[in-house]
Amino acid sequence: MPAKIASSEFSRATSAAKFILGKTTLRPRIALVLGSGLGAFADEFETPTKISYKKIPHFPQSTAIGHAGQLVIGNVGDVAVAGMQGRVHLYEGYSAKEVSFPIRVFARLGIKAVILTNAAGGINLNYSEGALVALRDHINFQGANPLIGPNDDRFGPRFPDMTRAYDREFRRFVAEEGEKRKLNLHEGVYLALAGPNYETPAEIQAFRTLGADLVGMSTVPEVIAARQGNIRVLGISCVTNMAAGVTGAPLNAEEVFATGARVKNDFIALLRAVIPRMAKSL
Repeated sequence: MPAKIASSEFSRATSAAKFILGKTTLRPRIALVLGSGLGAFADEFETPTKISYKKIPHFPQSTAIGHAGQLVIGNVGDVAVAGMQGRVHLYEGYSAKEVSFPIRVFARLGIKAVILTNAAGGINLNYSEGALVALRDHINFQGANPLIGPNDDRFGPRFPDMTRAYDREFRRFVAEEGEKRKLNLHEGVYLALAGPNYETPAEIQAFRTLGADLVGMSTVPEVIAARQGNIRVLGISCVTNMAAGVTGAPLNAEEVFATGARVKNDFIALLRAVIPRMAKSL
């Protein structure tokens, strides 16, 4: 029975990939997961094909505010890409396997690199609202892992190495392009929680002691699945608010979307510059 369960996940991912490939002649090698308030980039893809998650076989449906719930395949310059406008989260009631299922589909599409973006709370006191942070590592406090259960070797090894989960070369591209554009850019460590509540000030103080620079409710399951499948990862967080207790102000979702809208142009300009360099390195 366990082997059949693992095999069925591979079959579902293959079925979803075949459906997507049947909708476009493009064959992207880079995918993007665009988080809260950051999905506008996919609206700027050239020659786009838009596919609702509802139409893709077995694909999880996004219910979070600010997540459009569609896959857009198109071009960024000369580079074919697949962009997810929104993701699903543990706090919506999905399992870690379901959260990471789009990454499995990307692997079956032939994707070699993924850009994972998110809105995050700033723990590092050197950050400010609107800062963009290239992730160099993460801490998984979600209490979940997409690799728990039977392993299908077609997805990757049973025990994937996470020493360099976030690609160094990609981070260098971000740093260089960010410096050219004089962006408020940093590198940092992302700590993932299940959510959906915002953290307490005591929790944030503890996370800072552990070495976390940012806190959020996504991304880590996708990174784990990507690295198991040997997909290279670039993670970028937008600091949409400072975390609980940093400023003393209460936290709310409206602040997340307002900050995302404010930094949209800088964020898009950075991705437009980085994607061609990533494509050349694959």
